Amino acid sequence: MRKWLPLLTVCLGTFMLLVDVTIVNVALPDMQRDLGASFSALQWVVDGYALAMAALMLGAGSIGDLVGHRSTYLAGMALFSASSLVCGIAPNSAILIAARIVQGIGATAMASTTLALLNSSYADRDRGVAYGVWGAIAGAAAAVGPIIGGVLTNWASWRWIFLVNLPVGIMAIVLCAWVIADSGAAHHARVDVPGIVTFAGAAGAATYALIRANEHGWSDVGIRWTLLVAALALAAFLVVERHSAQPMLDLGLLRDRSFVGVLIAGAALFFAAFGALMYTQIWMQSVLEMSPIGAGLVGLPLSAMAFVVSGGLGRYLHGPNSGRIIGLGLLIVGTGGTVGALLVHGDAGWPALIPGFLVVGTGVGLATATLNSAALSAVPPQRAGMAAGAINTAQQLGMAVAIAALGSVFTARARDVLMTHSATDPAGTARAVAGGQTPLVLAHTPTQMQPIVRATLHTAAAAGVQNTLAVSGTVGLLGGAVVLILTRPLRKTDPTPESTTPGVEFTSH
Repeated sequence: MRKWLPLLTVCLGTFMLLVDVTIVNVALPDMQRDLGASFSALQWVVDGYALAMAALMLGAGSIGDLVGHRSTYLAGMALFSASSLVCGIAPNSAILIAARIVQGIGATAMASTTLALLNSSYADRDRGVAYGVWGAIAGAAAAVGPIIGGVLTNWASWRWIFLVNLPVGIMAIVLCAWVIADSGAAHHARVDVPGIVTFAGAAGAATYALIRANEHGWSDVGIRWTLLVAALALAAFLVVERHSAQPMLDLGLLRDRSFVGVLIAGAALFFAAFGALMYTQIWMQSVLEMSPIGAGLVGLPLSAMAFVVSGGLGRYLHGPNSGRIIGLGLLIVGTGGTVGALLVHGDAGWPALIPGFLVVGTGVGLATATLNSAALSAVPPQRAGMAAGAINTAQQLGMAVAIAALGSVFTARARDVLMTHSATDPAGTARAVAGGQTPLVLAHTPTQMQPIVRATLHTAAAAGVQNTLAVSGTVGLLGGAVVLILTRPLRKTDPTPESTTPGVEFTSH
């Protein structure tokens, strides 16, 4: 059994970092009450973590390739555990957001080296088994986060969703130092600092603009300038990478349509499957008045289906048909979002979410089990960190953009419903509902008006959730179609571009 200890070590880290993408969702109403956080602050508690991962993943992957994957993983785990402690004792939303960003940096170092460590620890059939188990954990972790968060928030405090990381992190650090050998000799080379800075600037500015738009609207001059900064930073990143002797991202890979398809799949999967979870949790707790654990358990069908599908089929989903499997998984995720949008309406309750979650979980299980190994097959083993960084960057960018964009979708639709009911300050009320402040709105409503206002807010919130699910479903369906087109095998009559990076095939290592 000792041979599976490296897999256990990697799975512990993967579970922690992916659970922390969504574990805070169920605790947001409690955080809002304890810390007096605004709607944008709540978004940053979720997005700060995802954004740090998205902005730094490519750089962390290249650093791991240079200094050693195990060393990078250990450093990331230590930083993740320490920042989790700060999150757990944060006295205000500003410190919590800052600690979440640092926590995301630690998670980035772990995520960018996870698959490289698996590759170095296993070979042949054992590697297929390891990918299957790891895929099951990865597929279920983000979805099971609200359940764990609900239990801890309901029975202890929202602070324990972070503090629980400490013993798990210490265990993973000890195991890693004991059972995992480094996956490649470190070598002296210069880290691509300009590339890291320009990409982080582009990702950060774009996400900041999306979140700011929720409060100030798209006509705000500051948003336009921020988007311009994001575009200029992205252009600078492409120039830097093109002329770098050791770029953190080989732009030649972007000429391979299959690899581009994998990146699109990663972004679309996290957007379509997990982006709306924050708003369904806020709806269930602050509007339907469910307990944190009750709201968390509603997501159990999603996580259970993802685990069963990925764990049961993961080892069989690698090979020349990986592209079609990923595309099919995305189409299923999109269908699940669409089902949810059709069932959630003005007087709907939490059971309306279950059928859609079951379908989404099936698609997550299919796509997650295949996505990462397909990305790694595009590069030689010594650049595994770069490939893992690229796919994880796409996933976290998809998550960060989803939280920000779906916030605008939710508030816009809720505002429209409130306007039809002649509500005072519909825009401000819509933001309050999206931020989990429905009880506060009702508390400031005259007693005789509360039944009418409560029914109106219920209708507005359900409409907001419905739109977030509809947009998520659309992204999944469109993403699946694009992936199927990009990853289809070239016909004999199709020209093969000379510039395409050789050796990019969808086969497991």
